[in-house]
Amino acid sequence: MSQVRQVGLLAAGCQPWNKDVCAASGDRFAYCATLAIYIYQLDYQYNEFKLQAIMSEHKKTITAISWCPHNPDMFASASADSLVIVWNVTEQKVVAKLDDTKGIPVSLSWCWNEADTVAFVSHRGPLYIWTISGPFSVVTAHKGAHSFLSDICLFRWHPKKKGKVVFGHTDGSLSIFQPGSKNQKHVLRPESLKGTDEEDPVTALEWDPLSTDYLLVANLHNGIQLVDSESLSCITKFTFPSAAASVQCLAWVHSAPGMFITGDSQAGVLRIWNVSHTTPVDNIKLKNSGFHSLHVLSSPPKKKSFSFSSPIKYPHTSSTSEAVPPPTLTQKQAFSLPPGHVVCCFMDGGVGLYDMGAKKWDFLRDLGHVETIFDCEFKPDNPDLLATASFDGTIKVWDINTLTAVYTSPGNEGVIYSISWAPGDLNCIAGATSRNGGFIWDVPRGKIITRFSEHGKNGIFCIAWSHKDSKRIATCSDDGFCIIRTIDGKILHKYKHPAAVFGCDWSQNNNTVRIWDYTQDACINILSGHRAPVRGLMWNPEIPYLLVSGSWDYSIQVWDTRDGTCLDTVYDHGADVYGLTCHPSRPFTMASCSRDSTVRLWSLTPLINPLPINILADRCWDEVIGNIDRAVESGAPPLLCGKVSRDIKQEVEKMIENPRGEKLRWFSECFSPPGGSKNLWDLVAVIKGQDDSLLPQNYCKGIMHIKHLVRFRMSEAHELTAVKMSKFGGGIGAPSKKERLKEAAEIHLRLGQIQRYCELMVELGEWDKALSVAPGVSMKYWRKLMQRRADQLIQEENDDVIPYCIAIGDVKKLVSFFTSRGQLKEALLVAQAACEGNIQTSSLSTVSGSSNSDLNNTDDYNMLLQKVNEELAEWYFQDGRAVLAACCHLAIENIELAMANLIRGNELELAISVGTVLGESAAQATHYALELLARKCMTITTWDLAADLLMMIPDNKLQLVKLCAFYPGCIAERNDLHEKCNLPNVEECMRLAETTEADGDIFETIKYYLLSSEPEKALPIGIQYVKEQLCGSDWTLDSVCPYLDLLSYIRTEQLMLNNCTQFRNELLILCGYIGALLAIRRQYNSIVPALYEYTSQLLKRRKVSVPLKIEQLSEELGAWRAFTQLTRSTNELPCTPPSESQKKMYSILVSRIQEEPLKGMIGPDYVTGSNLPSHSDVHVSCLTGLRIQGPVFFLEDGKSAISLNDALMWAKVNPFSPLGTGIRLNPF
Repeated sequence: MSQVRQVGLLAAGCQPWNKDVCAASGDRFAYCATLAIYIYQLDYQYNEFKLQAIMSEHKKTITAISWCPHNPDMFASASADSLVIVWNVTEQKVVAKLDDTKGIPVSLSWCWNEADTVAFVSHRGPLYIWTISGPFSVVTAHKGAHSFLSDICLFRWHPKKKGKVVFGHTDGSLSIFQPGSKNQKHVLRPESLKGTDEEDPVTALEWDPLSTDYLLVANLHNGIQLVDSESLSCITKFTFPSAAASVQCLAWVHSAPGMFITGDSQAGVLRIWNVSHTTPVDNIKLKNSGFHSLHVLSSPPKKKSFSFSSPIKYPHTSSTSEAVPPPTLTQKQAFSLPPGHVVCCFMDGGVGLYDMGAKKWDFLRDLGHVETIFDCEFKPDNPDLLATASFDGTIKVWDINTLTAVYTSPGNEGVIYSISWAPGDLNCIAGATSRNGGFIWDVPRGKIITRFSEHGKNGIFCIAWSHKDSKRIATCSDDGFCIIRTIDGKILHKYKHPAAVFGCDWSQNNNTVRIWDYTQDACINILSGHRAPVRGLMWNPEIPYLLVSGSWDYSIQVWDTRDGTCLDTVYDHGADVYGLTCHPSRPFTMASCSRDSTVRLWSLTPLINPLPINILADRCWDEVIGNIDRAVESGAPPLLCGKVSRDIKQEVEKMIENPRGEKLRWFSECFSPPGGSKNLWDLVAVIKGQDDSLLPQNYCKGIMHIKHLVRFRMSEAHELTAVKMSKFGGGIGAPSKKERLKEAAEIHLRLGQIQRYCELMVELGEWDKALSVAPGVSMKYWRKLMQRRADQLIQEENDDVIPYCIAIGDVKKLVSFFTSRGQLKEALLVAQAACEGNIQTSSLSTVSGSSNSDLNNTDDYNMLLQKVNEELAEWYFQDGRAVLAACCHLAIENIELAMANLIRGNELELAISVGTVLGESAAQATHYALELLARKCMTITTWDLAADLLMMIPDNKLQLVKLCAFYPGCIAERNDLHEKCNLPNVEECMRLAETTEADGDIFETIKYYLLSSEPEKALPIGIQYVKEQLCGSDWTLDSVCPYLDLLSYIRTEQLMLNNCTQFRNELLILCGYIGALLAIRRQYNSIVPALYEYTSQLLKRRKVSVPLKIEQLSEELGAWRAFTQLTRSTNELPCTPPSESQKKMYSILVSRIQEEPLKGMIGPDYVTGSNLPSHSDVHVSCLTGLRIQGPVFFLEDGKSAISLNDALMWAKVNPFSPLGTGIRLNPF
């Protein structure tokens, strides 16, 4: 298992150079950065798109991508190294490669009429067609499509006419080929260009889906035309509102025949057109940056379905009958705004999925670097802000808690090689460029305020702002000079080097200068391991011997420089690693940047174990903090030697009240990566009664305690009222009104028949008029009408439903509406507002005759609040953000579930720290976390520490017995540990075992034999007892688990003895079977089948005598699957109901399993980073046969791999390795 954990990912933006760089298929869309393809998939449970995979195999710029129209799993890409790759998206693996395309493919497309055929073309042709299927892959050249006179921009196959294809050229012309017809080369060139050499490249090209011959063409300057490819004539020329507008991309909207959309090249304006109009029917400004590419999803994602009781439909019509409103009269579904989702890519790298009907973003990745990131650096006074510098000419500043860009520089600086923050809170960044010298960027103002040109046009490779004297900046350059200047440009020093200078930095140490004698020509150490040049180096500010290196071999390596040992290597970047950085106040969170255009965040804390555990166990300061001389001694345990740790020690020693609590908090924040730990500790402080005035300023930006939520959001609303905000107008082209009905309505109104007037207005879709006079009938009728309007808006997924639900106090309906759309934070806010009495509920009857009174008391609202909060927590948890999930539970003071989320996320040290501070309310979960952490410490060097942790548990005798039983030392060492744990010595244990055996106390006999010099004697006694239990009919998990759990702590070397072979096999089988039942109890669904299979395979292959049969295991697994499938089934995925025999079997299983005593522990484990894709080798789980997403855990053979999540769950229910060797699993 990798010790360096990936905890965050800043994905690259979409590249703005090549044309076909985004694609979509069903519920997935893709875009490509320079070297990698990003695949996003819709999560139906939460109705949001999530990054599913990063596919990186190309070594040079990707030039085009295409999704197979016949198979949503097949995907093709081409790159500048003359390579075409076909991928299986689901399995994230390469299916086929063509590594010699005879030129750089500028455009690529699957052939519409051939299932396994990809076509690609270089600048002047020819068009090559690659047939992938069959025993041999064949590449053929198109007979006519070659020897073009102008470069090709892109090409498109006709989706219906087999073999028909059109090419767009840089000179503005088209070339059209179809079987059986004359080839048409360089036709339909814009009239304004005829007779000139000027170019007006074709920027977009799409066949009309309703015609075999019509074609939409966009030229950069000439605009859009609908042309006839047969008669070679222009049918319609479309005009823009502004002469300055130009089209970069276009697409047909398949859900609205005759409609298409375009994206402007200069500004992010999405224009919606109909072929019957020469001007756009709507213009939507989405961003300031121009469009680069767009793609309409052919089948928009389905929203999560929900329903409420529908109004009563009367069989006759009278003046009081309810009208049936027209379903399509809302502006958002009108002619001008077709329902559809469009993938938008912008020139600044932004990527999003826009819902045209609702006029809102379903997903937006607003800013991202589109090229190599050369440098990254944390802001000196804020560890949450990270600046990055890129080949794309921009500097971006990111909030690493939300992983979003908060500032971006103006750009156009050429290549930016290096950056350096100004010291303190000056809020400026110095940048070094390849051709434009150096500059200072004022971040909040967004302006370049100073430039340096002393190096001329030579590239500046490094820039460093002095943190002792804020007026000094150093640069070094390709010209061989290192220059130190003041910020106003005065040169203070100029040093000449014999060659280009690549690095410079200011000394950060205020107190000492160390001078190394290198005159002996002795190299202290050589760190060997990288296979290419090393570009990034970073010393850890707290552990003096810890060095991190980043290389052009795509890897990051962590070194112990005392002996040159490589402690860990990670390969998650998909290209050269350039920059490495960490912040002194968060020294074990590292950021790295790469040529793959991503920034990744890493936790280095696992590398310094057992330091964090020493702090938890309250060891003395000498085992936590030391001086550099002690720390760099060979073989010495890790010690903190930096400023942050010294400051914490100083503050703790000053404290009189609760020094341990504050010590745990400060060190926890120091060791924990960003993503919620500070938020968690703020909530703990609130629960412990801290005054609100002491909360940090950014508290309101995170997850707040529920008592603060409404107050802070109300304050935010008051601030917003002072700001004028513009909103998009509604769509145009609403259907005409029915004059006859209008006239009838006016008559009814004059006759005083207000209710009939209202119903006719509803039928006409004029809800506002109906609702404005409805109180004239009665408030009861107005409320009924409001509810009907709300029901209709909910069915249309229209945000306008919100005021209706608030007005009638239908909190439940509004919460359900928000929840179904994945807007869990909004649902939580409404529920809490209702709890505080801000939303009034009337007891008037609803349309269906039921009463709202079931939701008009505090208890009901609190239940609703808790339900929404739990769903929000589960959303965070399943996204691999266990700490934020715990924050959600602490916000409503559900301490049990908060602790459970931390433990299920394997944040054991954090759980124990928080639990210790919270005290008795978290005691049960804290003790469980201590037990798991002690298991982690059961290794060569940390047995004493494991004992210290277990001694923090009040009722700890059995846990200490297990620890001592598993300890592999000699008798003298074991006796020492026994004495520390207040247990009899080894000889005494042997005597006690014989005594208890004679007395017939089986559990005590097993215990003392395991502690004795002959622990193997415990095996036959314990195994025989368990087998006898299983032969009965009324046994339960709780009656056999304690015995098997105790037996599993037999020392490994004793279990491996030849005379223990049968007992070992029987113990493994019994632990596997009971582990499967425990996994069912805890709902560890991903490993239940694997545990049954493991047990069955051991039964099949090893000679044993146990009361289990393979057929029985198969039946139990079948019954479990039938019932699990039943609870998961949806309308889209019907399932076969369980048979009678399966019902009976499942009933027996449930009676044996009983309830989990630790309620919050039910559900799968998800560690931080579980959903983060990586570029590293794809590992397949030996448990499930599926690709492992997130952290990987290698088993004892060094080759077999399972996911860390599965390893944690397996170890919690079955301590032995899935390989059946008898080795205990320790993934904690």
